[in-house]
Amino acid sequence: MGALHPARCGAKQLDGGTLLLLGAGPGFWPVFSKAREYQDRLPNPIDRWSTRVVGALATQFKSTAFYPFGGPPYAPFIDWAEKSGSTFVSPIGMLVHDTIGLMISYRGALSFEQEFPFPAPVSQSPCISCVDQPCKSRCPVSALSSDRDYNVPACREFLDSDAGKPCMTQGCAARLACPVSAGAGRTAAQSTHHMKAFHPK
Repeated sequence: MGALHPARCGAKQLDGGTLLLLGAGPGFWPVFSKAREYQDRLPNPIDRWSTRVVGALATQFKSTAFYPFGGPPYAPFIDWAEKSGSTFVSPIGMLVHDTIGLMISYRGALSFEQEFPFPAPVSQSPCISCVDQPCKSRCPVSALSSDRDYNVPACREFLDSDAGKPCMTQGCAARLACPVSAGAGRTAAQSTHHMKAFHPK
């Protein structure tokens, strides 16, 4: 989901080498939904799956694994994401990725001591060419905005209501409104899983 040379871009926490950001793309759910972490119905299945899979990759490729969970302290994934040149701040304040939009979900990162080349990232946010920017108007309770903090209480209260059921079963309306989000290949089952993790009842 992105790569960076920390020393060149001034990324937090790392002094050099190469960092690869790993996330949940279109192929994630078919694999994860068959994994033991999903099947055992124990808490934090995606975090446990990420620890196992990313940890194995780190061992295989002789690198160091980082995760966006397990803190505090937390690894500075937002800083890394923005400095990768593949992720930007959207009009509603959330991160937006150049290929999977507002559905970006980082599951880990691999840090290599050596610096190696990778394809140049896109040069600008996909939001710049998005004329209508539907993400700004799709939240039923206007909980998201770039000029104020995310109104979590309003969001959670709405999700508890009958009107909030579509968000709980289909995914966040604002995230889904992003045209680039279609690249994530999210299924209803995956969206339901994420929403229940965000707002368990």
